[in-house]
Amino acid sequence: MTERLAQAFQDLANSIVSAAPKVVVGIALTILALLVAKAIEKALRYVLTKMHFDALIGRVGIDGALQRMGIRQQLTILLPRLAYFLVLMLLAKTAVDALGLVAISNAIGAFFGYLPNVVAALLLMVLGTSVGQFVGDAVARSAETSGLDFAPALGRLVSGLILFVTAMMALGQLQIDTEIVRIVTSIILGGFALAFGLAFGLGTRPIVRNVAAGFYARKLFEVGRPLEVGGHRGVLKAITATHIILSADDQDTAVSNETLLNQVAKQ
Repeated sequence: MTERLAQAFQDLANSIVSAAPKVVVGIALTILALLVAKAIEKALRYVLTKMHFDALIGRVGIDGALQRMGIRQQLTILLPRLAYFLVLMLLAKTAVDALGLVAISNAIGAFFGYLPNVVAALLLMVLGTSVGQFVGDAVARSAETSGLDFAPALGRLVSGLILFVTAMMALGQLQIDTEIVRIVTSIILGGFALAFGLAFGLGTRPIVRNVAAGFYARKLFEVGRPLEVGGHRGVLKAITATHIILSADDQDTAVSNETLLNQVAKQ
């Protein structure tokens, strides 16, 4: 029994002695990783600050896109901090390799292999948010120029659709299966399209004609000049989405835009 205990303690001591160099190397590499990562963080923050990076991205609207995504911290602080953790993990992989921790090393390697997908998804979301906001604003302004009362809602709808498509592309980059989302979305959009088509095809044909007539009326007639149409005469005060407003004898008269297409108008 005594000999077995002695042999066990001897084996333990040999294991500690053989592992000691690896532990020392691992600790040294860990300390080195902390120092290098911190130095890179400070250097990158200094460079970005000197470049006025936050003001630069503010001019192109990227800061607004990031804020809409929930990222409100300045990039001159956020990017160096991310670089710190990435360098730290990269050097940590070297440390765990030296210690022979294969499982941890493989996990870190898998993370770095997946990292490009995360970066691509993030860039897609930033780009999609910026493009969606720009296109939505452009559609809203165009709809307002055409006299549509629901112009802001239309702009938000277009912006939301672009953002949704971008989100699906980002999920694809993250290798997340979006098949069920596409199926449900197709069913919902198909239902909305059918309802929209039936509503405009059956119940709102007069409104559609008036809206179309108003679009052409804005090109043909000038607001502020006298106008005579359909037995009504007065100064053209406004052209709305569905009606024109004639002002005469301190009274306003609303005439449907369709009248401009069906009867002779004089201005």
